[in-house]
Amino acid sequence: MDLRGLEQIGQDDPLRYKEMLGMFLEFIPSSVLVINRDSRIAFANKNFVTKSRRGPLDVIGRRLEHVLPEAIIEHMDMTSKVRQVFDSKQAIRGDRMTYRAPGIPIRIYYYSILPFDWRGEVETVVLLMDDVTEQVRLSEEVRLVERHLASVVESARDIVLSTGPAGEIVTWNAAAERLTGFGAWEVKGRYLFERCAPEGTEDLRRVFHELRAADRSQTGEWEILTKTGERIPMSWIFSPLKDEGAKSVGIVAVGRDLSEHRKLEMQLLQSQKLAALGVMAGGIAHEIRNPLAVCSSAAQFLKNPAIRADLREECIDRILSGVHKASSIIENLLRFARPSSTTEMTQLDLLDVVRDAFELVSNQARIAQISVSVDFPDQKIAVYGNANLLQQMFLNLVLNAVNSMPDGGRLRISAKRIETGAEVDIEDTGCGISQEHIEKIFDPFFTLSPVGKGTGLGLSICYSIVKQHLGNIEVDSSVGAGTVFKVQLPVL
Repeated sequence: MDLRGLEQIGQDDPLRYKEMLGMFLEFIPSSVLVINRDSRIAFANKNFVTKSRRGPLDVIGRRLEHVLPEAIIEHMDMTSKVRQVFDSKQAIRGDRMTYRAPGIPIRIYYYSILPFDWRGEVETVVLLMDDVTEQVRLSEEVRLVERHLASVVESARDIVLSTGPAGEIVTWNAAAERLTGFGAWEVKGRYLFERCAPEGTEDLRRVFHELRAADRSQTGEWEILTKTGERIPMSWIFSPLKDEGAKSVGIVAVGRDLSEHRKLEMQLLQSQKLAALGVMAGGIAHEIRNPLAVCSSAAQFLKNPAIRADLREECIDRILSGVHKASSIIENLLRFARPSSTTEMTQLDLLDVVRDAFELVSNQARIAQISVSVDFPDQKIAVYGNANLLQQMFLNLVLNAVNSMPDGGRLRISAKRIETGAEVDIEDTGCGISQEHIEKIFDPFFTLSPVGKGTGLGLSICYSIVKQHLGNIEVDSSVGAGTVFKVQLPVL
């Protein structure tokens, strides 16, 4: 370390003080130049020598304009500023400059020029230069990221907003302004609950409370109110907003307009209704055409006055039978379409209903050489429903199971309590149902029975009855392995 330029500085200071001062100047991360009155470098620390790619002998004793690049000297007017500090004894702090040493990229510095006052006279000044290139580059990158994120949020078609922990709105993007008509200045500081439909307020308060208590997202659908009072259905995702210390400081909400989605759902539902209506109309025409054809043929015979008495009686019987069959089809169809028109709900024991339904077909099961097992719990299972409709449903399911085993088999009927209520399983070892048909078995007039053996309304009626009782019906089947129907109902 060359301290020749500092020999006249601090003549009264101890040697140890000089050594400590020298060590400090050598190892600080700033570049330090000590400049005397004739603008010559009296001292340069290691940081400056390394970054300027010069040797100490190329710096000490040389004039300032020969050490710093000419562009800095002229552009920053560094020589004049050094003289200004000598004359005014006032420091110049915090100016910015760029510096390029030979063969290395541009560096950015903040510099200060400080007077070194010794007994009232400024003998030297100190030029301190702090390299802030990386900090500036990082700050620029941060600004770019911030601008990019802001652009993403503002360009999003979904509502993106943030709130404080209690739900007070902090940010409100362009999509929120466009959908609601409220500007950011109109909603900032107001609670999000105030912008949503009143019936959703309590649910939103609960969601915000849970978000403060637990670190997990919440989803839901709540309508938002526009400036004109219109309601827009929205799908929301709420997530905790974290700070640098992973502490929850607010909530981020993303809302998607469901208006178009709801329109598409309605269109799809309408098309499904029309398709179902077509299938049902075809089924009705097919099922009623057969008995009508029989009635028509018999009526034509009756027009013949010379018809024998016994044939006349047979034609009358066929007409009555056809009319009865057509009436039965229409009655089942009405029961399927409006199962709740004449029903009265009461409290009843589900096990008694299932037993009564099974007793009606138990003899038929024995004749068909079907072994039956029943597995019921000891305690009653109380449900709220209509005994006649439930009995009709279980009777249809048991009959289907029996009819699927014309050569005998095993039938198992069980009931149990489950987490969501009660479940009754009707399991057979019959022919089973293929996967291509299993999705259609609850459709009206869909049947796998031979022609004339079924109308295809039995399972449809079962489905309607279960839904009327707020329950669910599932089927698990495979060809040759049998079928299990699972009926689930809420309990009291």
